Amino acid sequence: MKFCSQCGAPVELRIPQGDTLPRHVCSACQTIHYQNPRMIVGCIAEWEDRILLCKRGIEPRYGLWTVPAGFMENGETTGQGALRETLEEANAHVEIGPLYALYNIPHINQVYILFRARMLDLDFKSGAETLEVGLLAENEIPWDQIAFAAVRNTLTHYYDDRRNGEYKFHVGTIEPTR
Repeated sequence: MKFCSQCGAPVELRIPQGDTLPRHVCSACQTIHYQNPRMIVGCIAEWEDRILLCKRGIEPRYGLWTVPAGFMENGETTGQGALRETLEEANAHVEIGPLYALYNIPHINQVYILFRARMLDLDFKSGAETLEVGLLAENEIPWDQIAFAAVRNTLTHYYDDRRNGEYKFHVGTIEPTR
């Protein structure tokens, strides 16, 4: 950040009085510009023994598979965001169920929040940011083509939980790959 969004003056990186972390502070109006993690919300959309996966049509990870998910918007709840993302990416209508997984990804300032969801019908198709969508059984999932570690971990837990007959809430942290 170079300029203040309030008045247009240059900002400087410093620790404001009463704070403990460096922030971008306007040199003119003294507005403090906080930069916080971005929330990714989505769901594991279930239909019988299959789940809905989307092949990404945008970067990052173009051409790889993921669950319907994306950045949360201002003014919406996490559940509303998961519904919206599922509709945008797969044109699918779902009923959001319980919170299922939360992954911290501090090295890229993101938090993944994923719900279980029930598909309401089989009327789905690729959205504007999706190359392909499909309802896949566990043995059909292209595990080596999953776009994100948070999604791979979530799906691994999901199938383990399903085999054990009990769905638990999962929390983890994704570290950078070297």
